[in-house]
This record gives sequence, structure tokens and C-alpha cells, in this order.
Amino acid sequence: MIRTSILLLLLSSLALNAQKNIYESPRFDELSNDHETLAILPFLANLELRQNDGTENVKALEEKEGYAVQSALETYFSKRKKKKKFPVAFQNTMDTKAILAQNGINYQNIDVYTIKQLSEILNVDGIISGTLDLNILLSKGVPTEFSFTDYFSGNSDYGRIGVKISDGDTGKLLWKYEKQINKKTGKNTTDLIDKMMKLAIRKFPYERERKRDRKNK
Repeated sequence: MIRTSILLLLLSSLALNAQKNIYESPRFDELSNDHETLAILPFLANLELRQNDGTENVKALEEKEGYAVQSALETYFSKRKKKKKFPVAFQNTMDTKAILAQNGINYQNIDVYTIKQLSEILNVDGIISGTLDLNILLSKGVPTEFSFTDYFSGNSDYGRIGVKISDGDTGKLLWKYEKQINKKTGKNTTDLIDKMMKLAIRKFPYERERKRDRKNK
């Protein structure tokens, strides 16, 4: 029994390490020094649904999922700013969407613009963006029941999410966090983002800057 528990613990630990990956640019402090406002873009989603009856257009569903992550991130950061002071502000996503629309930019063509171009159009210092690969509709929720058969066969894996922060002036990647999505990740988009960012917050660079500034005062 003890050996089985240890084995399961090791497998869980290995799976957790494989599911998370955080990168931070060695130039983060230098490039983000004057950052005041960040814009959150809708995530670029790729859907390969296990079951699709064809009643809804996949492209429309991808757009819906992408905006759902954008909204969930805005909600997460809004809640965190109420609890603890953040050194950066986040542009209202409705304003972001309106400004992009005024410049002829929508979900279908946003990927042809560079980070520098988008930052200039939105008048922000940095961009939060990302990708979402799914085989289910995360916004509608995921199955929560757990079985060891699904776990070892890979049927509990629903995709992968990647969140990144880029500098507006240079377009350079400053920070990136990737995580596999499964039954333990979260029951829906909001839950996923909340749990994911709570795991990453210790490595979230702006959070670190806030703590450093507090120590220097």
C-alpha cells in the first residue's frame, strides 16, 4: 500500500512538472521598467473537437473560446488588484475590442499584426496574449469525474494553454507560461485561469516587482 502511494505520488509529481513550463526573459526588468498599462488580447484558439455534429461553425467556436480566456484573465487580474496593489494596470477589454475594431482589426485578422503595431494602436506598454489548443469546449465546462483508465490512456487531456507577455516597444517576449488542460485543471474557463494563475503567481514577474518595490521603501 505504501509503495503504491509513493508510486502514485511520483507519477503525479512528474505529470505536474510536465504540464507546467514558465519562461522569463533575462531582459524582463530592463524592458518592463516603464510599463504602466497592459492590454489583454483574445487568445488564438485551435479546436479539434472529439465530438462535433457540425451544427456550429468551428471558427465561430474558436473565437468564442478565445474571448472567454480574455475575459477570464481580466476577471482574475481585477480581483487580484483589489486584494493587492499591482505595479501595472490592465486596459478594459471592451475598450481593447473597440479600439481594435475602429482600426479594422478583429479576431480573424489580429494575428497578422505585430506586437509593436498592436501596442501602438492600443496605446499600451505591453501585450498579454496566448494560444489555446482544445479538443472540448472549455467555456461549456469539462467532465469532472475521474478514472485511472482515462488518466493513463490520455483521455483526460483536453489540450494546452499558453499565456505570454510581450514588450510593446520592442515586441520581445518577456514571460510565458504553458500548462496542459485536464480534469484536474478546472471545470471551465474561469476556473482554469484562476487555478492556473494562482500556481504561476509566484513566478509572475510583475508580482515580483511589486514585492521588490515594497522592500525598497
